[in-house]
Amino acid sequence: MEKRNWDDYLNTEIDCNCGEKHRCDIDKIIVEEGAIGKLSEFIMAGFYHNTCVVCDSNTEEIAGKIVYQELRNNLIQFEPIVLKEKNPLADERTIGEVMVHIAPKCDLIIGVGSGTINDVCKFISYKMGIDFIIVPTAPSMDGYASNVSALITNHLKCTYEVGRAKAIFADINILMDAPMEMIAAGVGDILGKYVCLTDWKLSSIVTGEYYCDFVEALIRDSLELVVQVSSLLKERNKDAIASLMEALILSGIAMSYIGNSRPASGSEHHLSHFWELTFLQENILCALHGTKVGIGTVVALKLYKQAELSLENLEQLKAPNFDEAIWEEAIRQVYGYAAQEVIALEEQVHKNSNEIVYKRRERIIERKEEIISLIQKLPSADEIGLILKSLDAPYLPEQVDISMQLLKNSIVYAKELRNRYGLLQLLFDLDELEKFRAQSMNEFIEMWL
Repeated sequence: MEKRNWDDYLNTEIDCNCGEKHRCDIDKIIVEEGAIGKLSEFIMAGFYHNTCVVCDSNTEEIAGKIVYQELRNNLIQFEPIVLKEKNPLADERTIGEVMVHIAPKCDLIIGVGSGTINDVCKFISYKMGIDFIIVPTAPSMDGYASNVSALITNHLKCTYEVGRAKAIFADINILMDAPMEMIAAGVGDILGKYVCLTDWKLSSIVTGEYYCDFVEALIRDSLELVVQVSSLLKERNKDAIASLMEALILSGIAMSYIGNSRPASGSEHHLSHFWELTFLQENILCALHGTKVGIGTVVALKLYKQAELSLENLEQLKAPNFDEAIWEEAIRQVYGYAAQEVIALEEQVHKNSNEIVYKRRERIIERKEEIISLIQKLPSADEIGLILKSLDAPYLPEQVDISMQLLKNSIVYAKELRNRYGLLQLLFDLDELEKFRAQSMNEFIEMWL
């Protein structure tokens, strides 16, 4: 496998044809065997004096102790912070736990872990104004190189724009031993890009949202990388694992170039976040983020086919008829503790208002053929399902305890989490979500299955 030159992507301002300037300020990315062995050299070159290493009990055993030994061998003093929870969440409680134990003079955080550790440490380093290094323990998600942290705050999964890691030391020896469930989750997170790129382009067509072909191409590169090596991942092929990790990092760089998660998060993530929110409120442990995104991708691809059929019959559309009182009652029922923030978002942006829907419909009708052509370029739900199935990964909602009722609620209401146009809002504009909402459960199950 040819070694990627990460310097081509980092610390250089790209004057793009889209009219924007792109930049990703990460000093070092190393994806290779023995990457942790290069950690001390980077720390000493940065003249850091007060380092803390954040792990949970699992990641300390997997890689944390290797990091400790690397630092001790080079006489680098550090303070370990090991989270008490075996499976911590990226929420206020975990942030508070780290903040209670972190030294006031800390000038470098080394996070050893994957999703939760990365999001929490990145957020804290940003708030403290100090540097952050991530040592990934699994190729399970695409946030390592991004400038966002996905946190659960006030019962909602929210994305915060923060700083970036100063460096990423991805040791292939560690990543190859990651649980297959986490490797498959990384694949699921990348496969979701089929949907989010289509959502982004759809929004550009319908709402005029900014779009960048260069960043899209970067995400496409990450997709192609993973599809090419997916058949080798189950046997833990070294080059395939490295390619998956590179794809996840590329996706994060793309987010950094734009400054938000738009290129890498669409309707498939909205569905995933809605399921996660529901499980959290019911105190039920849910599947990994990338696992849910993979399933959300299969669901979204089926829904895109429904949207295509609806676009062929636009003459049957009735006038927009959004009843805010009925909507608000439903939101309070399905969102529970998080309902008020969702309602406040709609009061602020009015994305569902009859006037705004009517304007979007005019654009949809005007550019119908372009939208249909965009949808027809997508892979089928069955194709994505087969890739996930080949990794023994879940690909259907019921495989991770998502009931038909929860699936129905997510299709109808998950779009309310963000003011971000995509598939689910398109289905709303086409009256398809209202049809789903009005169906009995038996009708919904018969239609879905």
